Amino acid sequence: MNILVTGGAGYVGSHCLRALLDRGHRVVVTDDLSNGHRTAVDSRAQFIQTGVANIARISSVIEVHEVEAVMHFAGFLEVGESVKEPLKYYENNVSTSCLLLQAMQRAGIRRMVFSSTAAVYGSPPTCPITEDMPLNPINPYGRTKLAVEWAMRDCAKAWGLGGIALRYFNAAGAARDGTIGEDHDPETHLIPIVLQVAQGKREQVAVFGTDYPTPDGTCIRDYIHVEDLADAHVRAIEACEPGWFRAFNVGTGTGTSVLQIIEAARKVTDHAIPVVLSERREGDPAELLADPTQLMQELEWKPRHTDIHKIVDSAWCWHRNHPQGFSGKRPILSETGPS
Repeated sequence: MNILVTGGAGYVGSHCLRALLDRGHRVVVTDDLSNGHRTAVDSRAQFIQTGVANIARISSVIEVHEVEAVMHFAGFLEVGESVKEPLKYYENNVSTSCLLLQAMQRAGIRRMVFSSTAAVYGSPPTCPITEDMPLNPINPYGRTKLAVEWAMRDCAKAWGLGGIALRYFNAAGAARDGTIGEDHDPETHLIPIVLQVAQGKREQVAVFGTDYPTPDGTCIRDYIHVEDLADAHVRAIEACEPGWFRAFNVGTGTGTSVLQIIEAARKVTDHAIPVVLSERREGDPAELLADPTQLMQELEWKPRHTDIHKIVDSAWCWHRNHPQGFSGKRPILSETGPS
C-alpha cells in the first residue's frame, strides 16, 4: 500500500516506518520536527516537513502520493504538560486529528491506525487491563486520545472508515541494530533517564514512591519493545476493514518495577546508578499491566523481545553510540551489534 505516516520522525513513528518499509509498503512521512528528528526517518521513505494542522499541504500529499492508508502518530504525549497546557493538547491531538479525518474522507481513504495510549483507562481497579474495562482518563493527555478514538468510531459508522487504535503501555528499547532510538528533550521516560546516569549526564535517578502495594514497593509497568510495537502497527494497518473500528492493548502482560529497571540497567551498563528516594507523584497507579489477548488472537501478534535486560540493552546500545542523540555523529557499532 501507499501509506502516509504522520509524526514519522518521532520515537515510535520512526520504528514503525522502518517496519512498514521492510514489509514492502511505500511510505511518505510528514512531521513538523517540533519533537521528531529528520535523521530518524529512513532514507527509503519520502519525507515532507509539515504538521497535520496544515491540512492543505496534507491533502496535497495524499493526492500526489496516492495515499491509501494512514498511520497517525503526530500527537503530543507528555502527561504533565497536558495538565498545565490542556488547550495545546486539545488543539493538536483532537482538532488536527479531525482535520486529518476530513481529508481522508474527501480522498476516499478508509484505513487508519491511530497511536493511542493506556492512559485512556485512567487508574483501573484491577490488572491486567482488558479493552472492555471502563475508559476513565485522569488527565488531558488521556482524554484527548480517547476523543480521537471516539471520532474514529463514529466515522466508521458514518462513512465506512476502517480504524484501529493501539493503546500502548510503556514503549521501550531501540532498534536492535543501534541506528534509531529514543531522543526526547526534556526526557521523561524511565529507561533513558536511568541510562543518562550511566552516561554521566545525571548524577542519580529519582524513585518516586517506595511504599506501593507491590513486591518491592515501587510502581510496576508493562514495558513493550518498540520493535514489537512496530510489528503490531503493521499488522493493524493490513487488517483494517471499511466500517470496522477496534481498539487493542499493546503490551506484554508482564510487569517490571522501577527498582527492577534500575537493577537491569546496572547489569547492562556495569554502572552503579545511584538512586535517591522521593515521595510518590500524584496520579501514579501502583500497577499498570496490559492484557494483550485480543491483539494476539485477532491479529496473530506476539511480542518477541520480552526480556527486560535485552530491552534495556537495546536502548543502551543506542544511547552509548549516540551520546548526543540524533544531533551527534553516526554510531560506531561493535562487530556483533547489540544482544
